[in-house]
Amino acid sequence: MRVVVDKSAQIQVRARRARAAVCGVFAANGFLFAIWVVHIPTIERRTDISHSTLGSLLLILAAGAIVGMQTSGPLSDRFGSNRLVTIAGILLASALIGPALSNHVIALGVSLFFFGMFNGALDVSMNSQAVDVERLYPRPIMSTFHALFSIGGVLGSLIGAITLSADVPITVAMGSAAVLGASVIALCSRFLLSGSQEQADGEESAAHGHFSPRVLALGALAFALLLSEGVANDWSTLQVKEHLGTSDGTAALAFGFFATMMTVGRFCADRISGRFGPVAVVRYGNLIAAAGMVLVLVSDWLPLTLAGWAAFGLGLSGSVPQIFTSAGNLGTSAAATNMSRVVGMGYVGLLAGPAIIGWMSHFVSLTVAMAVPLTLTVIAALAAGTVRSRSTHEVCRSAQR
Repeated sequence: MRVVVDKSAQIQVRARRARAAVCGVFAANGFLFAIWVVHIPTIERRTDISHSTLGSLLLILAAGAIVGMQTSGPLSDRFGSNRLVTIAGILLASALIGPALSNHVIALGVSLFFFGMFNGALDVSMNSQAVDVERLYPRPIMSTFHALFSIGGVLGSLIGAITLSADVPITVAMGSAAVLGASVIALCSRFLLSGSQEQADGEESAAHGHFSPRVLALGALAFALLLSEGVANDWSTLQVKEHLGTSDGTAALAFGFFATMMTVGRFCADRISGRFGPVAVVRYGNLIAAAGMVLVLVSDWLPLTLAGWAAFGLGLSGSVPQIFTSAGNLGTSAAATNMSRVVGMGYVGLLAGPAIIGWMSHFVSLTVAMAVPLTLTVIAALAAGTVRSRSTHEVCRSAQR
């Protein structure tokens, strides 16, 4: 009996340490990406490029991210997601220095490709590691990891704003951020899980990471919801300014409300999922998001419009973590590869959303174009059963027996 108790206590300690480590990795990833984002205007001036050239370079970054996502999945399955998290995280931090040192468009393009590639690799491997950690817990914890990414992004934005206001040289600011990010990743790597727990035998174990019907269904759901998130990220402020004729500062509140409620919702989604299940999080969350978007479409009053964007963020917040958890539990030998497929399809949606709305804005108003995310959230609510799978916690208990 004493041996059983000691073993259980060791597992609990290991789980808590791994959870804290993965939280640190997610926060570091958000921090490093935010540091890059806040320095985009400075880098644009340093390299003397136009907005259109910058847009092309951002597509190069996106291409690098997709390459990193698709290669890191099989590598994580073969060598362990803990190793890929450590390698990709430290390389991402190192790659942050590239844009800071670039003084020519070609150098910037090359550095952004590698920055995107390592960011994509870290995205897949850390989510795969998060699924492994979640299996050791009696309740869902995935959404909290994604909330820490948001917190890291806020911290990076604040630090970036402070260093920019203080006229700290970009090489010093981004170099220091890179050292800090790499140090956090290296510290956390000591406590990551070195091997996956057993998964459900009947849950598409023969898929081996190919685009099985289940992977495609989860990927399509991720595509729809990240497309909707991308629309809110890039167009919420402009929608309020165009539709209500507000000032720039007032219009910016739309994104602020959206992002804040996304973060709050991610901290709450795990408990809701633990009590009512992941299908409920996706179904009712997207109904809330759809209701919020209806307010955005019909409202001519600023407080009601802001409430709509807040509800949209709250509703979307918990769905993507449920999708990633489901993807990571599809098979025994290709969990990370399945994850890379689903994350990759979702990332394409994140990129496509702003472009689709931008194209539509040539023909209809931005407010009318918001019918696209409204439609997608309604479809996601109807397709919420896609995330239903054998609970990771049932899997863990089965493996322990």
